[in-house]
Amino acid sequence: MVTGWFTGEGDDFRLLGTRCASCRTVFFPREDTHCRNPHCAGDDLEEVPLSRTGRIWSYTDSHYRPPSPYVSDPELPWEPYALIAVELEAERIVVLGQAAPGVTVAALTVGMEVEVVPGVLHEDARTAWTTWHWRPRGAAV
Repeated sequence: MVTGWFTGEGDDFRLLGTRCASCRTVFFPREDTHCRNPHCAGDDLEEVPLSRTGRIWSYTDSHYRPPSPYVSDPELPWEPYALIAVELEAERIVVLGQAAPGVTVAALTVGMEVEVVPGVLHEDARTAWTTWHWRPRGAAV
């Protein structure tokens, strides 16, 4: 799990962002030192939970094994997955992520409502590394 990027489990799972107290701009991933807005010199930043839902802005599929630091077992066959860019409902920022397992590009359309859910990036006998996935709203995990 990437510390500070998300919190909660199940229906309480949320991505965590940062909001500048000066200009109210929201960022993801979080920022801890200064406002990323080039027109703001603010450095008073607060952690904020981001919207759980948004609409697909764009999507594609990945048919190649990404390079390190992406973790994948070279002994196993490569499984393509969908990548989704989602415009968050309240913040109006775009956040990228993988589609939930079983969701393919054939099931996606621009403008479709999706929600963030916990997922597994990689696991071994001792540890499961948590990440986030996007799934169509109302679909089963």
